[in-house]
Amino acid sequence: MISVTEKAKNKITELKQQEGFSNNHNIRVSVKGGGCSGLMYDLNFDAEVLPADEIFEDNEVKILVDKKSLLYLAGTTLDFSDGLNGKGFQFINPNASRTCGCGESFSI
Repeated sequence: MISVTEKAKNKITELKQQEGFSNNHNIRVSVKGGGCSGLMYDLNFDAEVLPADEIFEDNEVKILVDKKSLLYLAGTTLDFSDGLNGKGFQFINPNASRTCGCGESFSI
């Protein structure tokens, strides 16, 4: 399960409207190799649901996650920060043993 905070939900809705995506577009969250800690988060809009996708819905946001990424993302909360310490989406991942300073990569 992946949770979505109210701030993240509002930003996702705003971006979806700004970029002209339809209601058929959902958020796809995945994990890829790379970054200074070994694994990186990938977040984008996607209208296609693949056969291997797990689908979650929280706070009126539908999230698509492939099964491989789900191993790394179980229990994660997607948040959005617009404060002085950085602006953007943040992943609060209880599975991460180490994260880089920018918060874009992690290791297990």
